[in-house]
Amino acid sequence: MEEENTTTVTEFILLGFPKFPELQIPLFVLFLLIYLIILMGNLTIITVTCLDPRLHTPMYFFLSNLSFLDIFNTSVTLPKLMDISLRKGQTISIKGCMTQMYFFIVLTYVEFFLLTAMAYDRYVAICHPLRYAVIINERFSVLLATWCWTFAFLVPVMHTVLISHFSYCGPNEINHFFCDLTVMVKLSCSRTSFVDSMTSVIGAFVAFPCFMTILISYVYIISAILKIRSSEGKRKAFSTCSSHLTVVILYYGTIMCLYMRPASMQTMDQNKLFALLYNVLIPMLNPLIYSLKNREVKAAVRKVFNGK
Repeated sequence: MEEENTTTVTEFILLGFPKFPELQIPLFVLFLLIYLIILMGNLTIITVTCLDPRLHTPMYFFLSNLSFLDIFNTSVTLPKLMDISLRKGQTISIKGCMTQMYFFIVLTYVEFFLLTAMAYDRYVAICHPLRYAVIINERFSVLLATWCWTFAFLVPVMHTVLISHFSYCGPNEINHFFCDLTVMVKLSCSRTSFVDSMTSVIGAFVAFPCFMTILISYVYIISAILKIRSSEGKRKAFSTCSSHLTVVILYYGTIMCLYMRPASMQTMDQNKLFALLYNVLIPMLNPLIYSLKNREVKAAVRKVFNGK
């Protein structure tokens, strides 16, 4: 990587979705509505898990962390996207771009870690139910969640520091709705081979182990459920992890479509669409998935808002 002090570009222009100029106002209204739904849905999950004593368990503690993450994640990109929709392209400083990129990477890693922690929680609950209260106790849950957030904030630091020393000589237009790592690397006129290699290595040592841990956990979970003799017992056991499994499939399916397609099959418009699904659809659906598929959450919502 070359470090140069002569950076000619001082700000970038986020283009958003320039191919649909006549839809910018309707898109703004749509994104605003989605953002409000995300805030209301996830704040509802956080509220009921805090107020209802029946939900003061590790599973719902991790769920409230996931809801906070969805609010945080969406707030990093969606307000700027709404601003772009109103102004048909909006500038962002290099420092602002680096900050947005850093938090986007951080929150991606947090989701990897939290979904993995939740998979382990469900594995212990179904495969070792008699030891669940001993293994997944309050102290362990807090430590695990703290580790998820702390480690996620530390991992992208080197990325951000290195990219912040890149030179940007133009063009300064980002054909995206946020400062994505891959786009920032492509726009640089410095050598980026080291950062490219580091990105691949970190992905291999973070995302892949998380995915494999979740996969192995569900192999054991499904095996344990199949050994249950009664159909009612199987249904109850599966209902405790069906919401998490649905979220995992949606999340990893979108991530794979976004980052693991062959380069020859990728277009910028497709990448923006998948990124939009990842940034907007999943945070919007998560509260619905957990509330619709979970009797305890539905009962807690009724109790909190109806006073019953």
